[in-house]
Amino acid sequence: MPKVPVPFSRKQRKAIGWWNTPDARIYDAIICDGAVRSGKTTAISLGFILWATASYHQQNFALCGKTKVALRRNLLLPLTALLNDVGFRVSEKFSLGYVEIGMGGRCNRFYCFGGRDESSASLIQGMTLAGVLFDEVALMPRTFVEQALARCSVPGSKFWFSCNPGQPSHWFYQEWIQKAKEKHALYLHFDMHDNASLTPAIIRRYERLYSGVFYDRYVKGIWTAAQGLVYPMFSPALHIAKPPDSAERFVISCDYGTINPASFGLWGYHDGKWFRIAESYYDARKTGLPRTDEEHYAALLQLAGDRQIEAVIVDPSAASFIACIRKHGKFHVLPAKNDVLSGIRRTADALRSREILFAPECTDTLREFALFVWDEQAARDCPVKANDHAMDDIRYFVATVLDRPKQDAFYVAAVRR
Repeated sequence: MPKVPVPFSRKQRKAIGWWNTPDARIYDAIICDGAVRSGKTTAISLGFILWATASYHQQNFALCGKTKVALRRNLLLPLTALLNDVGFRVSEKFSLGYVEIGMGGRCNRFYCFGGRDESSASLIQGMTLAGVLFDEVALMPRTFVEQALARCSVPGSKFWFSCNPGQPSHWFYQEWIQKAKEKHALYLHFDMHDNASLTPAIIRRYERLYSGVFYDRYVKGIWTAAQGLVYPMFSPALHIAKPPDSAERFVISCDYGTINPASFGLWGYHDGKWFRIAESYYDARKTGLPRTDEEHYAALLQLAGDRQIEAVIVDPSAASFIACIRKHGKFHVLPAKNDVLSGIRRTADALRSREILFAPECTDTLREFALFVWDEQAARDCPVKANDHAMDDIRYFVATVLDRPKQDAFYVAAVRR
């Protein structure tokens, strides 16, 4: 096999070439976990292709990510560039669900799968595989992973896993990492210093970026339970600020509730920051009077005032309220992105970088920041479902607006006459 003209760390080189050592015969699998940006995905994916090409011809393999889109973006595109540079032939037939990769007289087919939920297991049934690679295996359901493993019946087949840490109670940590020796798996733990392409300055930037449970997992690479405040980085001294007298853009975010509280936040963009200028918070349990969608819409109108609202971001499960807003034709409404853990992580990033600030009049938001905690009894990462309504509408805003591509823009709806 060719030498790859890219500098790799000692840990990366081991992940790439472990299968070509005298000890390889004792291992059925390799597990690479640890910090973000630690170089594990590049190393394990390159090693997987080199092993497959050196060991087999005209065999089928599986490449698995949380979704096929994420798999192509995070693994296939950078891997293809690397393989092309060293003389591999890569023929992507992504619309057909596979990629053909070859060198010399050998060529194999690599099928691409997304393991988003329990139903994904049916996608891989019936196949015969010589090996499977799971990128971010901790994000995949156990049924999907075990179904894919059961497809590997070709002699000499091996399993390749990579992931960032999660809860210590996670099934993959319990069944594979804790039992790596029993499973005949080579276990390699990565940190950012194992990525030869990261400079010390970039590593320090990542260390500044995270805090709390996300720092432990993404920077230190530790499997640790989420506990305490969800946003321990929130500080009244740092995050409460008088809003600007004028703003360049306005957005409203909404967490809809009938019996549960409804929380609406008005955001204004000025000088590179988003300010939560004002909010509307209605708790039907305190008043004993649930609001109708039209009454919620009236509160939305009052919050907006005469400002030109770029978009209204709404809890995606609030179908009736979204329909109500659209019926009136005044606002451009968008269902919010609602991946809870990803949204919490991004909101924590925004707090640390002070991308979002809060007017002192947003009292319900300030109250919830002090009460919003992780559910330490839950089997997976999730906050306690209380004191979370302003927290949810803030998360919707951050995930949908702050993470929007820089070149993308909302279409501002004109008032219908």
